[in-house]
Amino acid sequence: MMELVVGAAALVVGTALGYFWHGSRHSADADSQLRTDLALERARAAALEERVAETIARAKETEESLRVQHDRYVDQVRADQDALKEQFKALAGDVLKSNNEQFLEVASERLKRAEEANVAELAKREESVKNLVEPMAKALAEVQRQTTEADKFRAQSEAKLSEQVKQLMDASTLVGKETAGLKNALRRPEVRGRWGELHLQRVVEVAGLVNRVDFVEQVSGVDDEGRRLRPDMLVRLAGGRTIVVDAKTSIDAILDLENDGTDRAEVLSRHADSVRKRVTELKSKAYTSQFDSPVEFTILFMPAESFLQLALEHDPRIQEWAYEQGVVIATPTILVALLRTVAHAWKEDTLAKNARDVLVTGKELYERLTKMGDHLARVGKAIDSAGKAYNDTIGALERRVLPSARRFGQLQEIEAEFAPTMIETEVRQIAAPELTSRLDD
Repeated sequence: MMELVVGAAALVVGTALGYFWHGSRHSADADSQLRTDLALERARAAALEERVAETIARAKETEESLRVQHDRYVDQVRADQDALKEQFKALAGDVLKSNNEQFLEVASERLKRAEEANVAELAKREESVKNLVEPMAKALAEVQRQTTEADKFRAQSEAKLSEQVKQLMDASTLVGKETAGLKNALRRPEVRGRWGELHLQRVVEVAGLVNRVDFVEQVSGVDDEGRRLRPDMLVRLAGGRTIVVDAKTSIDAILDLENDGTDRAEVLSRHADSVRKRVTELKSKAYTSQFDSPVEFTILFMPAESFLQLALEHDPRIQEWAYEQGVVIATPTILVALLRTVAHAWKEDTLAKNARDVLVTGKELYERLTKMGDHLARVGKAIDSAGKAYNDTIGALERRVLPSARRFGQLQEIEAEFAPTMIETEVRQIAAPELTSRLDD
């Protein structure tokens, strides 16, 4: 009877404490209601304590009346108890041992299966991460290589630019010196044509273009009437367009200036007319439509600076007029500067291509890092799930199995007690927004 009363009181107090513990987990908005419930439970507990006191008093009276009957049976009970004690002790030990072994087997089996599943999952994740990291390492190495090459190429370009400007100045000086010595030789057409081609090749070499890569020599086409149209050089632009270079300018009138008694004004007029005639031929549709790639513009190359100066002396607007026709009259100095611009355009196109490759590689790297964050988060969840499963198993042991096992301890002395430790380690969550964006999606 006494144990019943105490148990009822303990149940009430435990219920009140349970409500109190459960209420502490809710938000602050429910605190007042929980406090009210707790006060009511305490009042009920006080009432129950009064009833317990009354019950205890009645129990004492009943105990006194039963003491006489108890004495009658005490000797018999003691005798029976001694006989049963040994039997119960052996039976209780067997039952407790069986329960503990059975629980340990079940717990071990569950933990083993969970561990095997987690090990397999982790192995898969490790392999996935490995497969993801290796391409990223290669991508990073490729980005580093392209960046290094771009920096090296830019530094070389800047150094070469200074050197080429110096070469341009030297070439201009050399052209001026050679002009005087070539006047007599240029009276022969074959020498004149060869001299123009060599001079054009020299200008291209000074400009730094590679033969048959950035320009093509000795390309010819045919017009509608079957006449052969042959430019001296085609310069390929980075955008797929073409610059046509023609060096077939008549200089017969200029050579006549060396003759005594020659009318200078008449010679300059004939020279300017020959230049205009050649410009008109170069702007014709039959000339520009023979090439596969679109023609940006046509260059009429004059191998000597003086050829253009004499034409400008008679007609100061001849160069502007030619430009309006889509033809640029260029001397060696002008052509070198123009070809150097083309060469740098090729280099900038190469740099732009490398930059696009770097951008594509960077995007791939970013996407792979994001995917890797997804994998890492899943690995963390798997580890966290394993820890929760272990904690749930330990909780079931403490709440369901051990209370039953401890009842045997109240009947006999059992020194050993099974007390596993809960796992309190929490898996660190990924905080980087780049790595958690895929999980949020």
